[in-house]
Amino acid sequence: MRHGVDGRKFGRHTDERLAMFRNMVADLLLHEKIRTTEAKAKETKGMAERIITLGKRGDIAARRLAIASLGHPDIVEKVFKDIAPRYATRPGGYTRIIKIGFRKGDAAPLVQLELVGQEAPPA
Repeated sequence: MRHGVDGRKFGRHTDERLAMFRNMVADLLLHEKIRTTEAKAKETKGMAERIITLGKRGDIAARRLAIASLGHPDIVEKVFKDIAPRYATRPGGYTRIIKIGFRKGDAAPLVQLELVGQEAPPA
């Protein structure tokens, strides 16, 4: 039975897991694409989309919520000034996951998580 099983744990304690996701979202918003495992990308995607939606709101309360959840004021500034205006008319779906193969050591499925509007990786 899978009662009470919510989300992926990744073999980490809660604070370690949340820090990992904050750092992954920060890297995604800074570089506009990251390469990671499929499971981590699926968990990171939601948090990144929430930050971009806060950027679209644009008010001071949204900015403070974004800084509180991300912890990087300079990256939040980039979201509010550069990234959010790109998606002003888009109601969601700001990121995409592209499968790029398997990791050599443990055959974990690797993906590229990127903001929509970026070029597709070469095949």
